[in-house]
Amino acid sequence: MRTTESICPICQKRIKADIKEVENQIIMEKQCEEHGFFSEILSIDAEYYRRLERLDHFVENSVARRKIKDRGCPYDCGLCPDHLTPSIFVNIDITNRCNMNCPICFASAGSTKRLYEPSFEDLVKMLQKMTSIKPNPPFAVQFSGGEPTVRDDLPQLIKAAKDMGIPQIQVATNGKRFAKDKDYLKKVIDAGINTYYLQFDGLCPSSYEKYRGYDTFPEKKIVIENLRNFGETSVVLVPTVSKTVNDDELGDIIYFARDNFEVIRGINFQPLSFSGRASKEEVKKYRITITDLVTLIEDQTNGEIGKEDFYPIPFVVPVSRFVESLRGIKMPHFTTHPQCGVATYVFVQDGKLIPITRFMDVEGFFEYLNEREEKIRCGGKITKSIEISRTLKNLGSFIEKEKMPRDLNLLDIAKGIFSSGGKEYLAKLHRKSIFIGTMHFMDPFNFDLSRVKRCAIHYALPDGSFIPFCTYNSIHRKDIEKQLTTPINE
Repeated sequence: MRTTESICPICQKRIKADIKEVENQIIMEKQCEEHGFFSEILSIDAEYYRRLERLDHFVENSVARRKIKDRGCPYDCGLCPDHLTPSIFVNIDITNRCNMNCPICFASAGSTKRLYEPSFEDLVKMLQKMTSIKPNPPFAVQFSGGEPTVRDDLPQLIKAAKDMGIPQIQVATNGKRFAKDKDYLKKVIDAGINTYYLQFDGLCPSSYEKYRGYDTFPEKKIVIENLRNFGETSVVLVPTVSKTVNDDELGDIIYFARDNFEVIRGINFQPLSFSGRASKEEVKKYRITITDLVTLIEDQTNGEIGKEDFYPIPFVVPVSRFVESLRGIKMPHFTTHPQCGVATYVFVQDGKLIPITRFMDVEGFFEYLNEREEKIRCGGKITKSIEISRTLKNLGSFIEKEKMPRDLNLLDIAKGIFSSGGKEYLAKLHRKSIFIGTMHFMDPFNFDLSRVKRCAIHYALPDGSFIPFCTYNSIHRKDIEKQLTTPINE
């Protein structure tokens, strides 16, 4: 199918990799002169892999690059001149301390015996650097770790981010402190948090015992109840998923979200990545791909949500291009690689799950947006209000109104997105639906430089650099933490 570059899982030397179809599977094969041959399954369904490629959209982006190219990708991250997608979603590790000791964790002080914990002042500087990016600063920041809630100044950090005007402020948490300390949770809420990224591996004790060392599901239920009692409505469940552990619980997780719809706004399934010293045998046993996930979701929801309901992340680029041309201002485009993740919106009505694709021809509408955007860009002298009216009028032809959820006004939401850029109207869409997606973060075994160069999820570091998620965890984390950590005195 294509040739790319990857890295050796052992020495991390950059090497050539071939991506090919073998017996209806997509395989990555690569050879290190020193450490031998590696073969990795990228997809169990070649046609579905090609579908994601067909639905890709890529446009030129404004990217704030600061590193001079020296050794080349993936070693000059910061961002380097090879990078193609701007920082849209930024992670800031505020500590590597944790109140748990998960066997699968790659970011814990417990395993390294070294402490990473930037000062409050350094973290504020990182936020300021993030908000200074031109022409479009990142849309979201996620405070992560370690476990970010072990820091007592997390509420102050959230407030600092809010005061800087960052639209979406998230905390990635195991929920342990939020379950036990309601006063602390109230401070976090009052500071202005938008979304809780809650570690949530299923409903069975065995899944938590394997991933977390003990059954933490009772704590998750307490966290959700505490948030419900405080009136919070934006929880994203984040299940780590692997074969033989919890891949039989995907449907149950979705139905749990449905039953707690007033609190839960999304599920972000994360296939287990092997950034540590995993063996080939372990990778083969536990690896789960995007096509595995969507197929299992279809099976476990009895077709309520089908694999064809999911679309690659860059599929939404026609919306941002249309708004950019309509408004005459630069917009960030979510031009991640089509094999990095898929997602869909699912609406809940009378206990039923209704994917957006069941009442809207999204492919037809996005193709129409592409056509309208091209006319505007190529000199069409149509006023903004006329173009919005025309587009909304034609939107109706892509919707089967009798199948649309009763309380959903998609025309009103679309009008807001096209008129003002859409943050509050996108929030309206989220409040009416459950976002179900997956981001298949890479590891040294399936590492693909063509994906890295289009990454939009970046780590911010104290030196002002931004490093793509997968290169940070697969290559840079260990060396950077050596530089920035101090030994823990036992």
